[in-house]
Amino acid sequence: MTTYVVLLPGVEDAWEQATAEQQAQVFSRHEEFARLLTERGHRITAGEELTHSRTAKQVSRDPAGRTVVTDGPFAETAEQLSGFYVVESDDLDDLLQICAVLAEDPAAGNVGIPVEVRAAVDHTADGG
Repeated sequence: MTTYVVLLPGVEDAWEQATAEQQAQVFSRHEEFARLLTERGHRITAGEELTHSRTAKQVSRDPAGRTVVTDGPFAETAEQLSGFYVVESDDLDDLLQICAVLAEDPAAGNVGIPVEVRAAVDHTADGG
């Protein structure tokens, strides 16, 4: 079983301006996503909606080794990471097909927003 992270970008301002009906459509797609995963043998082990990127904090070190905390957002793009799922699966191709359920955003005018799927590194496979 491989662990995958499904990264969900979103247009935060569009989400905040979405009607209750548009938001309900998005939540319905997430319910459909979860149902399909379960029916087809995948397993969600974690997932969360994230707060707006303006609430993010970035922690770094300056050249003197001091901790520096900077307020977000950090990426200069309309799309920000808005949530994620952690899914265990033996069938990446099927998982990708199911992820298409999440790849449209009615709050952004039904514009397709790509969903990123990445395998987590399995350190147990190399003894680490």
